[in-house]
Amino acid sequence: MILDILEFPDPRLRTIAKPVEQVTDQTRKLIDDMFETMYDAPGIGLAASQVNVHEQVIVIDLSEDRSEPLVLINPEVEVLAGDYQDMQEGCLSVPGFYEEVTRIDHIRVKSLDRDGQPFEMEVTGLLAVCIQHEIDHLNGKLFVDYLSPLKRSRIRKKLEKQHKIQA
Repeated sequence: MILDILEFPDPRLRTIAKPVEQVTDQTRKLIDDMFETMYDAPGIGLAASQVNVHEQVIVIDLSEDRSEPLVLINPEVEVLAGDYQDMQEGCLSVPGFYEEVTRIDHIRVKSLDRDGQPFEMEVTGLLAVCIQHEIDHLNGKLFVDYLSPLKRSRIRKKLEKQHKIQA
């Protein structure tokens, strides 16, 4: 089922997600719906917060052919020795805007998979950036928060105007 994606400046995007107590069939249904929503959008990552479910669940797939789905439940990130890198980021909750954001390049993530099994992985590059971006969502933070107040205000005004036109 395709879920509605909240768009900036919706205040619900600022809600801090709670850890998943237990991975259930309901959790797996949410994960499946999130993948369907992300692929339909189309995007490469989606946090449950973006679909107004305030639990620590993230789905990511960087592949062209949807062959590398990654599920992160209750993810924790550890920064490893690495450089900061600037990368163009976009967001399904901030449609149509792409801005340069600086993030660490090399992280280790500890998480649960879709069956509630713990795992960890070391990642670099786009996947590291994507994971950090999605974890920000779980913490009520958006990529526009890294921008200057002026840029953030311009984006907010344009999206508010679009929302009025659609309403």
